[in-house]
Formats: sequence, structure tokens, C-alpha cells
Amino acid sequence: MYNISKVRDSFPILSRTVYGKPLVYLDNGATTQKPLCVLDAMREEYLNVNANVHRGVHWMSQQATDMHEAARETVRKFINARATTEIVFTRGTTESLNLIASSFAEGCMRKGDEVIVSTMEHHSNIVPWQLQEQRKGIVLKVIPMTDEGELQLEEYEKLFTERTKIVSVTQVSNVLGTVNPVKEMIRIAHEHGVPVMVDGAQSVPHFAVDVQELGCDFLAFSGHKIYGPTGIGVLYGKEEWLDRLPPYQGGGEMIERVSFERTTFERPPLKFEAGTPDYVATHGLATALNYVSSLGMDNILAHEKDLTRYALQQLREIEGMHIYGHSSDSGDAVISFNVGDIHHMDLGTLLDQLGIAVRTGHHCAQPLMNRLGILGTVRASFGLYNTREEVDALVAGIRRVAMMF
Repeated sequence: MYNISKVRDSFPILSRTVYGKPLVYLDNGATTQKPLCVLDAMREEYLNVNANVHRGVHWMSQQATDMHEAARETVRKFINARATTEIVFTRGTTESLNLIASSFAEGCMRKGDEVIVSTMEHHSNIVPWQLQEQRKGIVLKVIPMTDEGELQLEEYEKLFTERTKIVSVTQVSNVLGTVNPVKEMIRIAHEHGVPVMVDGAQSVPHFAVDVQELGCDFLAFSGHKIYGPTGIGVLYGKEEWLDRLPPYQGGGEMIERVSFERTTFERPPLKFEAGTPDYVATHGLATALNYVSSLGMDNILAHEKDLTRYALQQLREIEGMHIYGHSSDSGDAVISFNVGDIHHMDLGTLLDQLGIAVRTGHHCAQPLMNRLGILGTVRASFGLYNTREEVDALVAGIRRVAMMF
């Protein structure tokens, strides 16, 4: 395991106070804090190598291009993609999902064709497909969920028909912490000749994800959830699929030749990267991936699992506590809960006054909230720098608020 005190020294923001109380940051599922090495790397590039990439012949442009493409190779290695041509830079998971929904529907679907999603999807893996439902007449089919927060695989397999064209599913629920059996789901889909898009926003930051081992056709994740900059993300796609799909946006960078009569496009990944990329953020993302790799993804997983088990044990002792999901020991580092009749917004607001940052609301998963029969929850989500002492502070804070009610 890594030295947690030394790790926390790399995140100065964690030592600040809020309302005169030490900050306890437990909103990592929404965004993570950034280590100094990421901030330093981006500052250095802006100070020394700030030039547009790919187009320039001058020295700084060549240097910036080299750093940008080195970042692509870092991402490739991190998720074990076959080639850098399978790594597309986007603004984040949401844009990656929108890209696939738009391009796949345009290139591979007709009216009446079907996409399978699940009950526990984030809105960013529901709404883009609904837009295509309105524009193109495709059909959404939804994998049901048990009361314990697990997808029903038998029902999933029954959803496939000859009109099923793609499955798009989250690897980890951002509310329940459920780690879905995506490898098995991919196997089932491929038996029906159907590709699979995996939302890895809540998985890639917490444990090693190998796209070749999973066999997924597409995977998306965000930089800001894995200790990198905001506004940068990744779409992995098998090369044969990226070759086949039409561009998502048009403009500079993604073209081969343009005339008023006809335009031809670059091959992937540039075909999907119209305009000037955030080349400084890609360098920041690569630095973040190297940082977590230096700590070891298995070590991060072990640390966060220990925190999650410890937190569950403490929280379950609080009177009136209701925890959603986590019916088994395989849950990820996020816990959503309500306490008695206390409104989740009230609980979150009062915890904030104690310096404890948690997320409240529907977590961009309203269909899941409807399935659970609630309006929202309080959500505590852990990162590689959180400690048992912070869990103790959360538990003490909840008890204090509960006494007020």
C-alpha cells in the first residue's frame, strides 16, 4: 500500500478548512481533486510549449503535438487498447456517449431499431439515446433491476431481438456502487452480434480496466474523475467500428480534403476530433494516469474497498439508516443513503456546515430514483486520499444531525 499521508500532501486543497472546520471531501464520484504534479505539468506546458497541435511546422507546435500524442499513448496503455488509433479525446464521458449515440444511430440504425440500456444509467447514457429516439425513431429497451440493486441478466438476455443494434451500459452505478458484470453482458451481446458501449466514468478511476480483456466495443471515461483536469475525456472504440461510423462534428483537423463539391475525412481518431483539442488537458490527463499508475490501481482498489467496508459497518449502526445497494461485498467506493425522515438536502446542507462535502439529490439518475421509490439520497464517495478518520467524521456528523431532528 502507499503512504496515505504522503499522498495527501500532494493535494493541498485537502488541508483547507470550511466554515472553520477541516475539509472532509467525500464527493469524489462527482469530481476528484488534482495532485500538484497535474497542475505543475499543465502550467509548464502553458509557460513553455503553448502552440496549436498537428498543423504547425514550427518548433513549439511540434513539441506540443508530441506531448499530445504521447498522452494518447499513455491512455492506450492505461486501458490496454490495441492501438492509439482507438483512442479519441473528447470533453468527457458525456460527450463520448453523445458521440456514439449520434454517430452509431446515423450510421448503423434505422427506425424501429433498438438500443438496450439499464435501469441504473446516468442521464448521459439515457438522454442521448432518447434524442435519437425522437430524431430517428429508434427504440429504448431497459434492463430491469432487483430490489438489491443488481441487474437481472436473465431478463437482459430476453431483450435481444433481430432489431437490437447496440447495448450501452454503465460498468459501475454512480448511485448504488453496483459493479455490473459487464464482461458477461458483453459476451451475451456478442453472441447476438451486437456491440457494447461501456460507461466507465465510475470504474476506470477505481480499478484496472482492460478493454481487450473485457471485449467491449466502446468505452468512455472522464479525466476529472481520475484526478485529472476538467473538460477532457476519452472514447475508446475498436478500430473497425470507428472506421465504420460517420463523424460526430465537422471542422478543422478531422478532414483529409475539402472542396465545395465533396469533403473526405481523416481516419480515426482524428475523424472524431474536430477543431483545436485541449492539448494541455490531454497532457494533464496523462500525468494523472501516470500518477495513479505509480500508486498502483490494485492498491487504490484495496484502499477504497477498506474504506467502503469500514463506512458501511459504521453507517449501518445509525438508527433510521437506509443504504441503497451494497447487498454484497463487491460494491464500488460510493454509498448512497437516507436517514429516517430527514430530507437528503437538509442532511447534506447540515453536514456541509460541519466541513463534510457530500452529494445530495437524484445524482443524474432519476429513473433509478423512481425505481427505488425516492426523490434522492445523500451520497458519500471515496477517493485514493480519503481516510478512516474522515469516515469517522462523516458518521459523527450524521449522528449529530439526526439528533437535531
